[in-house]
Amino acid sequence: MIVTTPAKLYAAKTFSIAPMLDWTDRHCRFLHRLLTRHTLLYTEMVVADAAIHGKRDRLLGFSDQEHPVALQLGGSDPVKLSEAAKIGESFGYDEINLNVGCPSDRVQSGAFGACLMLTPQLVADCVAAMKQTVNIPVTVKCRIGVDDQDQEVALSELSRMVIAEGADALWVHARKAWLQGLSPKENRDIPPLDYDRVYRLKQDYPQHFIGINGGITSMEATALHLQHTDGVMMGRTAYHTPMVLRDVDRLVYGDETAPLSMEDVLDIMCDYSDRHIADGGRLTHVSRHMVGLFQGQAGSRRWRQILSTDATRNDADSKTIRKAYQVMCETAAEVEENNAARAEQAAE
Repeated sequence: MIVTTPAKLYAAKTFSIAPMLDWTDRHCRFLHRLLTRHTLLYTEMVVADAAIHGKRDRLLGFSDQEHPVALQLGGSDPVKLSEAAKIGESFGYDEINLNVGCPSDRVQSGAFGACLMLTPQLVADCVAAMKQTVNIPVTVKCRIGVDDQDQEVALSELSRMVIAEGADALWVHARKAWLQGLSPKENRDIPPLDYDRVYRLKQDYPQHFIGINGGITSMEATALHLQHTDGVMMGRTAYHTPMVLRDVDRLVYGDETAPLSMEDVLDIMCDYSDRHIADGGRLTHVSRHMVGLFQGQAGSRRWRQILSTDATRNDADSKTIRKAYQVMCETAAEVEENNAARAEQAAE
C-alpha cells in the first residue's frame, strides 16, 4: 500500500518517525503503518559495511505495506556508502538517509554518525557519491553541532555543503551532541533544545526541505513546528505511545479517511505475528513493539504485564495478544463499573 510516492516525499509538509536503534525494525514499522497511512518511516541505522557484506535479507528486508520507508545508513566512506545505497535502492526503499547525528561509542570508534559534524566536506562527498549512484532521494539527519562547535557556524557549513551536492532534505535534531562526557542516552535529553536554530536554517533555505527533530511529544507541538519548518520527525513518543499516530494523517496530510479500528489493528497484528512465528520467529519480536499501544487507557497496565511476561515464552503465539486485550477490556469495564457505583453513592 504505497500512499506517498517517492517523488512526492518532500513535496509537502511531512511527518516521519525517527530511526531508533533496537526499536524501528520491520515489525515496529509494520505496526506504525497500520496507525498512519502517510507517515514516512525509517529503518534503524544500518552500517554500510553490514549492508554490503552482511545478511541482507535480515538487515534490509521489509514488507511492501511499509512504504513510504527510508533506509538510514551509517558510514563515512563515500565509495562504501554509494554501494550500500545502491543495494538499498534495489531492495525497494524510497529514500536513503545518512546518519550524521548518532553519538554512540560504536559510531565514534568508526568515525561516523555525529562525528561527521566535524568534517562537513566529507559528508558532502558522501552525499555526492550516493546521489550519483541512486535515483531515489538522498537525505541527511544531523545535529546542530557537537562538543564546543559554534552551532551557528557548524550547522550552516554542513547544510551549505550537502545542499550544494544535491541532498534532497535535511533533518535536524535540534540539540548538540557531546562526544565526550555524555552517554548516548544522556545526549537525547541533557543538551538543551534549540528549535530557533533550526527555524533560522529554514529561513536561510526557503526553497529546500528542512525538517526538525528532538523532544517533540504531541501533535500540538507538531503543528507549531510545521509553521516554521517543512517536516517534523517524532521519536520516542511515537514508539512509547503509538496511538498518537492515529491523528497524523488528518492533522498533517488532511486525509479524513477513518483510521483502522483497534480491533482491526490487533487482528492484523495477530495474523502478522503467526506468520512470523511460522517462519521461525518468536512472538516477542513483534509484541514488544505493542506494549505501549494503549498507554494511558483504563486496563492498559494489565495489557503491558501480559505482553511483557507471557509473550516472551517460547511457545507464545497470537493468542497471547488476544488474551491481553480481553483482560484489558475486562479490567477497564470493572473500573468503569466501580466509578459509576462511587458516583451513585456520592449522589445519594
